[in-house]
Amino acid sequence: MSPGIGPIVIIEEIKMDYFNYTRRSTVKVRVGNLFMGGEHPVVVQTMTNTNTLDVEGSVAQCERLIAAGAQLIRLTTQGTREVESLREIHRRLREKGYTIPISADIHFNPRAAELAATVVEKVRINPGNFADRQRTSSPGEYSDEEYALGVERVSAKAVPFFKICKEHGTAVRIGVNHGSLSDRIMARYGDTPEGMVESCMEYLRVAVEVGFTDIVISMKASNTLLMTKAVRLLVAAMDREGMYFPLHLGVTEAGDGEEGRVKSAVGIGALLSDGLGDTIRVSLSEEPEAELPVARKLIDYVSSRVGHIIIDGKACSRYSPYSTDRRETDTVLNIGGGHLPVVISDRSQVADMSLHSRFIPDYIYVGRRMPDNFPRGMKLIVDYQGWLEYAGKGSFPEREDGIDSQLQPAQGESIDVFPLFTVESLEEVDNCKALVKFLRISFPELSDELLTFLKMTPGVVVILTTDHMNGVGEQRAFFHALMNADCHVPVIIHRGYAEEVAEDIQIKGGVDFGTLLLDGFGDGIMMSNQGQVRITDLDSYAFAILQAARVRMSRTEYISCPGCGRTLFDLQATLARVKQQLSHLTHLKIGVMGCIVNGPGEMADADYGYVGEGRGKISLYRKKELVKKNIPQEGAVEELIQLIKEQGDWVEPE
Repeated sequence: MSPGIGPIVIIEEIKMDYFNYTRRSTVKVRVGNLFMGGEHPVVVQTMTNTNTLDVEGSVAQCERLIAAGAQLIRLTTQGTREVESLREIHRRLREKGYTIPISADIHFNPRAAELAATVVEKVRINPGNFADRQRTSSPGEYSDEEYALGVERVSAKAVPFFKICKEHGTAVRIGVNHGSLSDRIMARYGDTPEGMVESCMEYLRVAVEVGFTDIVISMKASNTLLMTKAVRLLVAAMDREGMYFPLHLGVTEAGDGEEGRVKSAVGIGALLSDGLGDTIRVSLSEEPEAELPVARKLIDYVSSRVGHIIIDGKACSRYSPYSTDRRETDTVLNIGGGHLPVVISDRSQVADMSLHSRFIPDYIYVGRRMPDNFPRGMKLIVDYQGWLEYAGKGSFPEREDGIDSQLQPAQGESIDVFPLFTVESLEEVDNCKALVKFLRISFPELSDELLTFLKMTPGVVVILTTDHMNGVGEQRAFFHALMNADCHVPVIIHRGYAEEVAEDIQIKGGVDFGTLLLDGFGDGIMMSNQGQVRITDLDSYAFAILQAARVRMSRTEYISCPGCGRTLFDLQATLARVKQQLSHLTHLKIGVMGCIVNGPGEMADADYGYVGEGRGKISLYRKKELVKKNIPQEGAVEELIQLIKEQGDWVEPE
């Protein structure tokens, strides 16, 4: 294998503090009148969904985006005609007094990229289709010589482009998408984070050779686990080669509504929590104005950790930020071991005991006393003293196995009721016969004696809470302490909030729980809130977080792009219609993609895909296979339903 083209080997872990928040140091990149990286704040950006040839419409949308808080705006630029429109859009915005930087989004067209570099402040190129757009052999059949020729093609295309950018003071985003890796990279690395990293590094090496460093990098995917791994691998690869370029973060095809916000918060928030990221774009299948407040809230929430009290954690040498493995835990009833992470609904401060019609928690925590209107058939958690009151009254009849863990309500129905202990009542745990004994603790309460107790006492499940300003860091420290002690006790991650707005708790919960779940930590989650958000909505958010972190699927997953000037159908209306028809298919992943640039690749793990091919034309996919091509949009949703039925994956709604 030729030098410089072999697989990336990670020599050392990312030099980061897992527990104490600090921003990663990067070089400073100028983009028009703003800077990315260095000591500068994280920049919020978005992308228009107008046709770039529609100058009036694009200018009007740019004005709305600026008013909504955009600091950089990107427009799709398919060819030279769009570059000329971009020139006019740029001119009109400057005439109106706007100084916001404009970025051209380029795919497949190096000539358009070179022209755009003379017009706007930033150009985004995709390594997957900038130089390697043509297939030279079947995947998997690239010889070392063919692969080396491909690297030379990259240099031949990239060098003149970088020189033009350097001459005009134009910044570049090297934007790698999981869904559009080149055939050459796919042949050697497959559809992997490692392939994404090498695709990027080829261009960075060329840029450094010609002395061009005004570069920002993105590594995007719709799969949050894959995306975070790819970014961490990239940072390690850059560190190894002495490169410190700023990072653009985003989860592609996140969808809309609750799911889109939660998924974006999980993926972007996990990396921001690592101190990574210098600009972000939240990609929602909504109007782009809706993306901006979500992005701003994400940045503000994570950056509020600056200056927190130091957390004295010790990283476990066996932990890898690149691994997708989950922490090994013991099985306690249906928690830990090989079980899916559970959801505990905190009803201790509310009288509402109703359940969501679709998202039923695994346990309900009721606090000190058993409510009269508890849901039949549910597993309940009661504070230990309250649990004793019921047990003392004989409300827990002896089971055949001698374990006092059931309360017998009316009509002969039964529910399981389990005690919740604290460190203060720890000595009572050994005397308790409950099948599951929950123990609420925080990292500062963890001692060597308590670690020994957790290792030696069967049937215990930890509910890990925190009130630290950097709760993610403190809870990470707890998990690392367990791993260092080889303690396999299952752990429920608990966070408390006081939010009145649904979007705020979706974002904060996505960041806090998602970061740890993507680390491989947590056998369940428990979300408490003192605000007015409905408890049944909190249950829905909890399940959405687990799904966004790729650990438990509970609803149809929609891999849906935000749309742009390449989209030739009403994506938002189509997505709404698809959801209306398919939301009961909770075992499926459905892709709804505006065009073929990233569509077939980005939805590679979808079961079915609906992809725009041209004006009013749709193609349908089954996994990666194109099944129906260029069918009229008017009947495409019905055709998709028919395809699902033909493949035997359809179930009738209840």
